[in-house]
Amino acid sequence: MLARRKHLYFLMMGVCIALFVLAWAVVRLWSVPAAVAMCVVAMVIPPVAAITANRRGPDDRWWDDPSGDEQSDAWWDELDGKKHRRR
Repeated sequence: MLARRKHLYFLMMGVCIALFVLAWAVVRLWSVPAAVAMCVVAMVIPPVAAITANRRGPDDRWWDDPSGDEQSDAWWDELDGKKHRRR
C-alpha cells in the first residue's frame, strides 16, 4: 500500500510541475487566462497529493495500536507515560 501511495504522490507532483512549466512556457503564448487557470489547478494538486500520500490505509498500523507483543507494548507505554496493564 505504501508503494502505491508513493507512486501516486510522485505522479501527482509530476503533473503539477508539468502544468506549471507548460502554462508559462507554451500556453501563455496563446492565452494568458488559460495559463493562469492551469496554474490554479496546479496549485491545488500538492495539498491533495500530500493528503493522499499520508492517509492511513486499511492495513496500516496506527502509532498507538497495541502490537500484540507485550514487551514491546510495555516499552512504548513506559515511554508514553502510560501504566501498562499486566494480564
